[in-house]
Amino acid sequence: MSLSVDVVVRGPNGEFDVLDVPEGVDDSAGFESWRRKVWGSQAVRSLGARFLPLLDGDWMEVATEDLPLLLDEILLLRTHVDLIAAAAGVHPDGIDGRLDNIEAATVRARRMGARVLIW
Repeated sequence: MSLSVDVVVRGPNGEFDVLDVPEGVDDSAGFESWRRKVWGSQAVRSLGARFLPLLDGDWMEVATEDLPLLLDEILLLRTHVDLIAAAAGVHPDGIDGRLDNIEAATVRARRMGARVLIW
């Protein structure tokens, strides 16, 4: 199983609608094992990340108003991708590619006034 990053809209009763992923867009946020191994790792936490470590045991949903903070976090992790990869024992390109996917979904969500969900 793998983690997916989606753009979602919350309804008035708290339900959410997952919007279609545009054709040709990759929605992978990593492997299920990355919840702890990468996103919830001590390396990521030590950098001050607050959103992606939430995946360690649960879904991560980011509200529209917090999307700029998620983009900042993605930038922070990109600048330390080699450190994160070495600590997690994965290739940096894999992490960088997943960050690309998360960033693309975040930009789409921000443009639409929606949310980002990784599950």
